Amino acid sequence: MSECLFCRLGSGEIPADVVWETDRVLAFRDIDPQAPVHVLVIPREHHATLGALATSDPGLLGDVMAGAHAVARQEGLVGADGAEPGWRLVVNTGPAGGQVVHHVHLHVLGGRWMSWPPG
Repeated sequence: MSECLFCRLGSGEIPADVVWETDRVLAFRDIDPQAPVHVLVIPREHHATLGALATSDPGLLGDVMAGAHAVARQEGLVGADGAEPGWRLVVNTGPAGGQVVHHVHLHVLGGRWMSWPPG
């Protein structure tokens, strides 16, 4: 997937503001943040959508979710009780869901009040 932006970020070909990583998962700051904390969490391996990842490698999906929680904790969005002050996890899947980059990615958002509905 040499043309996939997130594959290229995951491989280190394109630099990113990395905040957390493992051999299978990468988390980096969004270049157009929508909150004081806006970090994208991706599998290094290419999977176009959440459904594709869940079907082909549920263990990796678990690693990506655990990465999102690790980022939230690291960024001060998870208190000692595991809940406060709070954060939002967003996954856009498919064109109607607002997915622009077709490599599954989770948005960790926090540092401000998150209203509902999101829009």
